[in-house]
Amino acid sequence: MARIRVLVVDDHRIFAESLAAALAAEQDVEVSAAGSGPAALRALERAAAEGRRFDVLLIDADLGTVAQDGGVSGQLRAPAHGSVHEGGGPGEGAVDGISLVAGVRSAHPAVRTVVLAERDDPRRAAAALQAGAGGWVAKDCSLSRLLAVIRGVLRDETHLPPALLTGVLRELTAARKHRTESERLVESLTPREREVLRCMVAGLGRKAVAERLYLSPHTVRTHMQNVLGKLGVHSTLAAVALARRAGVGPVDLTGSVVERGGQLA
Repeated sequence: MARIRVLVVDDHRIFAESLAAALAAEQDVEVSAAGSGPAALRALERAAAEGRRFDVLLIDADLGTVAQDGGVSGQLRAPAHGSVHEGGGPGEGAVDGISLVAGVRSAHPAVRTVVLAERDDPRRAAAALQAGAGGWVAKDCSLSRLLAVIRGVLRDETHLPPALLTGVLRELTAARKHRTESERLVESLTPREREVLRCMVAGLGRKAVAERLYLSPHTVRTHMQNVLGKLGVHSTLAAVALARRAGVGPVDLTGSVVERGGQLA
């Protein structure tokens, strides 16, 4: 029998152990657990290297926001049918649940993700779906409901509690409206200004941008002021946030200089 490989990612140790044990009682489910985002990503990489990829991740919506016993929960022991249970130490960088969903989608696109939440939150549920989650499920739902969602996302279904549907649709519509407006504003920039904006998204300061684009700091300052003015914002942080909504990514800092002598390379 082909088993569904599930990874529970939750820094509440008792909940994670209990859920893993309940899922492991199913004949077609093989379950592991991780106590932090970094631990989950390591487990995914290790499983991929061994040719035993996970199928579904169940991710705590509040992952990394509440410390247990002075830090992220420690190692979790595996129940029957389980395998490696790994936790993060207190010094390990926290990764919130929705960021982990996005990271998994980017690095392991074949892996499905489901967010487990203690409360209904249309805004965060919409953010989870936008990040790539296949479902948002209440932590107090029945085991049969959770198993139905796990099997459903493997069929590329999207699962939401009925009470959240209207709110999530409203949030997604608003997000699309903001994105469209952001895209329109970014399109008003000149090619040079867009390149400066990409440098800003990458976190480069005025001097670093000047060196990268072979421009004077004064010229870069002028470009940055023009970018802020055309985008209708008053700070670099606001410009970067708008750029990300519009889908503008950072300039590649690992490659060669992208512009020379005032011309696009």
